Amino acid sequence: MSDRTYDFVIVGAGSAGCVLAERLSASGRYSVLVLEAGGSDRRFFVQMPLGYGKTFFDPRLNWNYRAEPDRGLAGNADHWPRGKLLGGSSSINAMVWIRGNPADFDEWRDAGNPGWGYRDVLPIFRKIEDNEAGADEWRGRGGPVHVTDLTRMVHPLTRAYLAAGQELGLPLNPDFNGPHQEGIGIYQITTRAGRRMSTSRAFLRPAMMRRNVRVETNALATRILFDGSRAIGVEYLKNGKKHEVRAGREIIISGGAVNSPQLLQLSGIGPADHLRALGIELRHDNANVGRNLQDHQGINYTWKARQATLNQLLRPWWGKVLAGSRYLLLRDGPLSMSMNQGGGFFRTDPALPRPNMQLYFQAFSTVLPRPGERPILSPDPWPGFSIGLSNCRPTSRGEIMIRSSDPLEHPKIVANAFSTGHDVAEMLAAVKFLRHFAETRAMRDLIVEEMLPGVSIHDDEPLIDDFRRRSGTVYHPVSTCRMGPDPAASVVSPRLKVHGFDGLRVVDASIFPSVVAGNTNAASIMTGWKGAELILEDQR
Repeated sequence: MSDRTYDFVIVGAGSAGCVLAERLSASGRYSVLVLEAGGSDRRFFVQMPLGYGKTFFDPRLNWNYRAEPDRGLAGNADHWPRGKLLGGSSSINAMVWIRGNPADFDEWRDAGNPGWGYRDVLPIFRKIEDNEAGADEWRGRGGPVHVTDLTRMVHPLTRAYLAAGQELGLPLNPDFNGPHQEGIGIYQITTRAGRRMSTSRAFLRPAMMRRNVRVETNALATRILFDGSRAIGVEYLKNGKKHEVRAGREIIISGGAVNSPQLLQLSGIGPADHLRALGIELRHDNANVGRNLQDHQGINYTWKARQATLNQLLRPWWGKVLAGSRYLLLRDGPLSMSMNQGGGFFRTDPALPRPNMQLYFQAFSTVLPRPGERPILSPDPWPGFSIGLSNCRPTSRGEIMIRSSDPLEHPKIVANAFSTGHDVAEMLAAVKFLRHFAETRAMRDLIVEEMLPGVSIHDDEPLIDDFRRRSGTVYHPVSTCRMGPDPAASVVSPRLKVHGFDGLRVVDASIFPSVVAGNTNAASIMTGWKGAELILEDQR
């Protein structure tokens, strides 16, 4: 295997890129190079599940993007963490395993993308999973991604949350990835034996044992190289020096919703006027590159409780020592889980065909976070808990555009949150629903008072103002290189080939035609697996 020529060059070792590396190299027939801008994932706070609080601002592991000040968020400039290490954002996320609503994938198919319907992708999800809850028609067993059932491990207050949801008419749902998504229940998470199950651990590390796989870390792709309309190589920076590598078969961009459109634009593929204004030679005019950005927006409501929550364990030094010792010795306890233990999906309007809001229950509170610190590292000094929610199908659209021809400069992220009346109206209905939790028999005797936003905020306009000020991304950006059959309305074809080029694909969450209902990591991993299948089919 030449140091400079490979069958496949994959740009990005994230949720999809790691899957591609494993699947494309499995037969031994093809050589694979993975270029990752970040470094190793072999760090204690990456592997410890609750350690993601420590990675939230760490520039060694995180791109630490910042969106533009957003009128929809009362002028706030939102923090956008994205993984900059092996495993990408799967190495720093909250690990909740949600595939999306089956109807989401049927919508992808019906938009002109054959092979992407729910019945097409369900077998892939099952192959991916090693689900602790066991195999059935929907769940898989024996796959590379271990999915942990938290039922026996959750904080006792979670049971009150489940009872409250059922009082409000939500059915108890044992598996949000099963036959129905709607209801209230306990989340499954991607861990195994108390350690994070990132795509690096599940896919890339096994692939790196093969002689036909090479991984270059700290290697920032700066542009794609072409011979006419065929992609033939990648230019990248490492240790301050430029390098080039050639691909004999294909180049696959898997940088995610931020980095994939950025690299295409740096390579001259994107909105013509924008690229020309930056002095970038135009290779292909496609106004969709970087546009159609979709993301879930979320907010927490917080109450002071009459009984102990995780605050009393994770705030004092002795509690941290106790939890840390338990984790080191037994690999269990709160440090082995996500803070989002309970969850759910509901409809703000019964007339809706499927849920449009997602719930998150956290048996801790962070009304008083320390400056510059991820809130989960500094719970409040009194017992508290939070119920959060995020919108599943926002109609607001943003964009991600490079600021200059400098690949080291972060792109401009315009989220455009709550920019439609639809998104504002459904979020208003959703936060009112959160108040109903506090009024249930299961919850009211546990509550001392509402801390955020506080009972003085109750009319529509103050509620809207509050969620504009306190909402933010829940880290699910997608669709900036969206898939579709029409080159005038999309970036890649249903086979994930970049329109207008040979030997070039995008395979990651940026290709989603629309955002799925729920956390996006599972669907990103599925996209990597499906993408590898399409690539291998086309080599025959």
